[in-house]
Amino acid sequence: MRNLIAALGLLAAALIAGTPATAQTQPEWTTILDASKFAEWGQLGESNWRVEDGVIVADKNAGKTPGFLVTKASYKDFALRVEFWSSDDANSGVFIRCSDARTITDRNSYEVNIFDRRPDPTYGTGGIVHYAEVNPMPKAAGRWNTMEITAKGRHITVMLNGQKTSELHNGLFTEGPIGLQHGAGTIKFRKIELRPL
Repeated sequence: MRNLIAALGLLAAALIAGTPATAQTQPEWTTILDASKFAEWGQLGESNWRVEDGVIVADKNAGKTPGFLVTKASYKDFALRVEFWSSDDANSGVFIRCSDARTITDRNSYEVNIFDRRPDPTYGTGGIVHYAEVNPMPKAAGRWNTMEITAKGRHITVMLNGQKTSELHNGLFTEGPIGLQHGAGTIKFRKIELRPL
């Protein structure tokens, strides 16, 4: 009986000791964009992306098409946390699973919109353009916001400042780089973090 009690005690101690390791198996958040990582992203178009006061900013576009910052890596299943500030007239967005890193559009990737003045607000700020409507559309202009995008297989969800704005079940685009758009107005990105799923 003593041997059984001792064995149970050792088993319980082993289980307790193993608990923290089990709890830490989930991948951690990694910062993929801030002022120190700006040079690691590629640029498309003619927007004037730069680091200013510790944040990434674009407020002018000399071209006829939107400008983009684009990751060099490709991502499939992930959670993305984006801290951004937009002007009232900003036309921006976070593009995920881009199928062509050289020509990014809302037709070859999923665009999570940042566009408070979109003429048709159906796919305005917090919506996924062409795929998931947002109603009512939240306003993001003039303050710092946190957008969380989760892409796991066919399931994509968007949260803006803790509120779910859109959800999608669609398998059209499965993997690709992440792009940040500047189409008009002023857009600032303070930090972007990614956690693989």
